Amino acid sequence: MASENETTPTSGAAVDPKLLELLICPLTKGPLRYDRVRNELVSEQAGLAYRIRDGIPIMLVDDARPIDEADVIPDAVRADRNDNAE
Repeated sequence: MASENETTPTSGAAVDPKLLELLICPLTKGPLRYDRVRNELVSEQAGLAYRIRDGIPIMLVDDARPIDEADVIPDAVRADRNDNAE
């Protein structure tokens, strides 16, 4: 059964959206982006992804996964960018 938990990213628990709004990267103190597919909180500034286990974000820098270019959202398509506003 332990191998099942290692391959299941969400382990059946959802993350509280209000908690996600409050969390920041422990390394840079910058914003985090929730990656629903991988069930991780991504800090693009730090280049790290923090795993979420059983609905609990593991905010330890030593346990974070280094992100690669495929994990970064290009500025041109980011939903949080407002460069084209009038």
